[in-house]
Amino acid sequence: MRRFFLSSLLAAAVAVVIPVSLQAAAPGKEFSVPGARANFSETDRADLKRVSEYLNMLRSVEGRFTQVNADGKTEQGQFYLKKPGRVRFDYERPNPNVVVADGTTLAVENSSLKTTDRYPITNSPLRLLLSDGIDLSLDPRVSAIKHESGAVLVTALEKSGPATGSITLTLADSGGSLELRQWDVVDAQGAHTTVVVNEMRQVADIPANLFIIQDLSPFKRNGR
Repeated sequence: MRRFFLSSLLAAAVAVVIPVSLQAAAPGKEFSVPGARANFSETDRADLKRVSEYLNMLRSVEGRFTQVNADGKTEQGQFYLKKPGRVRFDYERPNPNVVVADGTTLAVENSSLKTTDRYPITNSPLRLLLSDGIDLSLDPRVSAIKHESGAVLVTALEKSGPATGSITLTLADSGGSLELRQWDVVDAQGAHTTVVVNEMRQVADIPANLFIIQDLSPFKRNGR
């Protein structure tokens, strides 16, 4: 279960979708697949630049999220994102999980099991949302860009580490203005999870203590 929640989010981000990258493109649009990045058109590269500029603009953000798991179960909660490298997902009860990244480490805290599982954030697809100064047009992980009515979808692959799989970011595209709406994650086992964000807003600051990873293990707390 704990591994499932890691795979579900990473991502984020922020944590990248292999089946999506192999779907047919919209009429008149071309996009590349892994190992064929030279096939990006100039229009696609320009759109990847636009998406990069938008993501780089997201510095301190909070909002609500709805997560649809591979089994169809829906979870909701609040998220906080602060660059570089910090994010927090607070799930509503009865889900006992909190997912926290402190800049270097991603952790899944389970208040019911009293466990904290840690993973290096460098292996997470959420790097797309948490990194500074990204340029998706040059990022070798970016495998596809797809255009739909009023939206642009960018897919990236993570081929190694504990969160291998893919993430597809969906951004509303209205009159040249972009807004992140959701990301879809497929893990190494093919499980598909969707995270939809809403009420997202930029804020002046987010308290630093929200990104502190809590060690919930009673053995470590008691020194045993």
